[in-house]
Amino acid sequence: MWPLVSLNRPLVWAALMALPACIWIPDATLRMVATSAVALGMGDAWRQVLKQREQARLAQDAVSLAGEAVVVSDARNRVQAVNPAFTQITGYTAGEVVGRKLEMLSSTRHDKAFYRRFWQTLLTTGCWEGEMWSRRKSGDECPEWVKIRAMTDRRGEVSHFIGLYTDISAQKARENDLRRIGFEDPLTGLPNRRRLHDLMASRIRHLRAGESLDMALIDIDGFKSINDSFGVEQGDRLLGRFAHRLSRQAAGSVTGRLGGDEFLVIRTTTFDDHNAWVAGLREHMGRPFEVQQQSLRLGLTIGSCRAPEDGRDSGVLFQRLESALYSAKRQGRNHSLRFRPALDQQANPRLALVSDLREALVAGDQLELHYQTQHHPATGALTGMEALLRWRHPRDGMISPGEFIPLAERHGLMAELGAWVVENACAQQARWQHTAMPATTIWINISALQLFQGDLESQLAGCLKRYRLQASQIGLELTESVLLDERAGDMVPRLETLRERGAPLAVDDFGTGYSSLGYLKHLPVDKVKLDRAFIRELPESRADAAIVTAVLAMAEGMALDVVAEGVETEAQRQFLVDAGCRSVQGFYFARPLPAAELEARWAASPPNTSAHASASAGSSQGARVTSASTLPP
Repeated sequence: MWPLVSLNRPLVWAALMALPACIWIPDATLRMVATSAVALGMGDAWRQVLKQREQARLAQDAVSLAGEAVVVSDARNRVQAVNPAFTQITGYTAGEVVGRKLEMLSSTRHDKAFYRRFWQTLLTTGCWEGEMWSRRKSGDECPEWVKIRAMTDRRGEVSHFIGLYTDISAQKARENDLRRIGFEDPLTGLPNRRRLHDLMASRIRHLRAGESLDMALIDIDGFKSINDSFGVEQGDRLLGRFAHRLSRQAAGSVTGRLGGDEFLVIRTTTFDDHNAWVAGLREHMGRPFEVQQQSLRLGLTIGSCRAPEDGRDSGVLFQRLESALYSAKRQGRNHSLRFRPALDQQANPRLALVSDLREALVAGDQLELHYQTQHHPATGALTGMEALLRWRHPRDGMISPGEFIPLAERHGLMAELGAWVVENACAQQARWQHTAMPATTIWINISALQLFQGDLESQLAGCLKRYRLQASQIGLELTESVLLDERAGDMVPRLETLRERGAPLAVDDFGTGYSSLGYLKHLPVDKVKLDRAFIRELPESRADAAIVTAVLAMAEGMALDVVAEGVETEAQRQFLVDAGCRSVQGFYFARPLPAAELEARWAASPPNTSAHASASAGSSQGARVTSASTLPP
């Protein structure tokens, strides 16, 4: 190191040239000059050595503080040095691994072909990066993200390998949790609706000659009254015990929970005893449960069918199971009914509507997004807009979302429907960027099923990239029931991820259920939408006035925005202005409109788009606000 460092310095060269002069030049003065030059050069070289030592020490300290394991090995893959993180991750100390080959960390999860490809890539390209499993000193295996670079000497031959190993166990565990949430009911541990569709389709595909598939959809009668009488916690415990008993009774069969108090059993059989099998399920599951020292006998309504007699498509079979269940409910509770073709011929608008909704999703031209703008109540300034899903049925006209959204959730269509909304809202936002429409956030509603059945984060990121939008241009509204839905698991980490990516988050229908104030402080949200139920009777209702005032004060203290929904009268608007509300939504300002009509309205009379218009602008906006309230729906 010394000669290399020294020879690269001018003073060192001067010292080397002056060194012979110190000995051979007879003149004392010249020898003194030469000696001074040698001293300066040697001093400069020494300072460079100290500087390099300091840099090496700092580099060593940085490696020691790194959270990733760093390994330096020679050309034969024998360890020469490791950092403390290596010991934390693998359990091996430096003394236990230095001089040994890294093969001691090899995992049985990888075969010889994997390691052969690994070395071929590393030696050919000089680097390798990817996921690899390693074995700890304890014998446990853990996933790591590995980056390895081959270092070469002056001749171009490999002299060392430097590896960076990052423990990704927590990340893999989270991926597994998300995968489990997507396919497993968290309350009972049974397969959920999505997983049951897959399992039913698989069993149908693998039916052999002489085999049939028996299916029973079981609904617990009057379960809401059980929750009301004993409490939700006891109700959940009862559902868990019901699931456990059903699984034991149907051992060898597929048992799952579709949601709420509905369970599905699927068995493969060679016996023609469908009715007896259903009767056996009813008899066993109808035995009493002990709840708070009380004997409780459950009433059960069961719809059943059989494949391949009643169909070979899982979607069709699910429809026919529900058709049998609904028909059994109409005949009276605590009743069983097997599907028969006549049920398909009966007028069943719910199932017909589900079929039409599937066709609408395929066609894509029946669904629409209408947009309702949000305004500052004092100035009329635009503060945002909400995208509302509408279904224009080719025969029945507009279908209310309150009618088809619950059906979409029940029949597993919500993830697909939600994906359609995200895609089309992003596309519309991108189109408006190139028109005279003002720049504002479009808010879309997210359902619980969309969260735990779909991949909202990836889909949203893909749409934003595809349409070249900023994350702040698409806001997500989630109701309290969505945030607390047990099927979606702990939503806080997922919401934090979305917020870190820049997506605005709002709690919709705030105050209509659950412990809103206590739960809100744990959620990484930007806005709450005050439900129209608290606005409807303002300002006459003292109770509603107190609630609205308290929510606005709370939101200000928590640095949250508030949107008051359902504003329809001048008195409501004025109360909210006086209370300090800065954003409202309702028929007083605008009704939901299709994109084309909204653009036409904007072109005819574009309102002030500043969210913080001056007080002087308020008087000039008065006429505009009044005219907006009279627009037709």
